[in-house]
Amino acid sequence: MTLIENKNQKLYYSIGEVAEMFGVNESLLRYWEREFDIIRPRKNTKGTRSYRKEDIDNIKLIYHLVKEKGLTLDGAKKKIKDNKDGVTKNHEIITRLQTLKEELLAMKAELDAIE
Repeated sequence: MTLIENKNQKLYYSIGEVAEMFGVNESLLRYWEREFDIIRPRKNTKGTRSYRKEDIDNIKLIYHLVKEKGLTLDGAKKKIKDNKDGVTKNHEIITRLQTLKEELLAMKAELDAIE
């Protein structure tokens, strides 16, 4: 996943910041906003979007289904509609397992370097 984790969590993120987090174009985020009703960033009077953590979590879920698992938008919509909690938990488990794998591989590399 190309998501860059930001340790300095803010309350609101601009569309540019969110696009950079996921390595996608701003236009893709605007398109997903029209297609998925779970993405609802706040807009000021000029129309500037402000994304909350909840919006980013929903984008992360859509990104996982569409970009990583290769589902169509309709397929992703159906999965989210049918079982959003289950899909979210599965994604969290996959993310944790990937992190654990990276840590184990780093430990193995360190042990190999000692020998």
